[in-house]
Amino acid sequence: MSAAELLPRFTAALAHRLPRLSAPHVTALRLFNGYSEGYPRVAVDLYGTTLLLHDATGPTGDQALMEALLESAKKALPFVTTALWKRRESKNQDERNGAMLFGVEDQLTRKIQEDGVWYTTRLTLNRDASLYLDTAPLRAWAKRTLKGKRVLNAFAYTGSLGVAAQAGGAEVVVHTDLNNAFLTVAKDSYALNRFEVTKKNFMAGDFFDVIGRLKREWPLFECVFVDPPFFSVTEKGRVDLVQDMERLLNKVRPLIAHGGHLVAINNGVFVSGADFQKQLEAVCADGYLSIAERVDVPDDFTGYADTKSKALEIDPAPFNHSTKIAVLTVKRKDGRTR
Repeated sequence: MSAAELLPRFTAALAHRLPRLSAPHVTALRLFNGYSEGYPRVAVDLYGTTLLLHDATGPTGDQALMEALLESAKKALPFVTTALWKRRESKNQDERNGAMLFGVEDQLTRKIQEDGVWYTTRLTLNRDASLYLDTAPLRAWAKRTLKGKRVLNAFAYTGSLGVAAQAGGAEVVVHTDLNNAFLTVAKDSYALNRFEVTKKNFMAGDFFDVIGRLKREWPLFECVFVDPPFFSVTEKGRVDLVQDMERLLNKVRPLIAHGGHLVAINNGVFVSGADFQKQLEAVCADGYLSIAERVDVPDDFTGYADTKSKALEIDPAPFNHSTKIAVLTVKRKDGRTR
């Protein structure tokens, strides 16, 4: 697809999103989801005053196309001061993490506010953007639901789900991730919100090791988030959203209090909603877990009825997007709550 064909789609998508920017505490959102809105190789996000262009058109990307999108966006969003171009299929890590297409790196957005909560952004930290916009409704759920609760944020990445829980008044939030650099971003978000940073609550280490430590050393949690990467292998074990999601969920079950919640997130584009539903039903088969609710991804991320171009190749139903989120309720044979 040429720029001449793509730009009308982008303009139509952008028109739907612009009113969202006038809502209180909205400073970041997806402006164009090419996967559902007509060009699967491109997505465009806004973080504060930074435009983020996700380009999966090939190893070298399509600079002319990105510049055309940038110019179109700047007309509608004159406050944009920087644009970052992420060539997702490049062999060069720096290009995957992002190169400046407009402005200077020192002016990249360093924080955004969502639902009254501040989040640190490190837009060049990784091939994504350090804050996942598709899980905004889950952060809202955490903020309104987890007051006074003990929370574990497993595979925390930059900790946004735990930050939201803390903002909602959680008693304690434990973040764990293999990469300490990601947890540092979570600590920076705590600082932005003037939350106390307690070192023991940020646990860098292999998931399988950390879960063992938590079983021995911590009281039971009343909510556990499990948001693993699509695929990862360490010396301690394997994470595979296609084959092993059920095993990961069973791994954390002993950590959860009676009546607590297990929040399962599967963002595998090539994992259908039906397959994930079967995984959830399998883990619920013994009667000690039950599916309480699904948390849908917002329309501004998925695309709107009149901007979506076709059915997705992999059907996410009964979920509304490839980021599939389910809240499970936990029962324990022993009835323990701590």
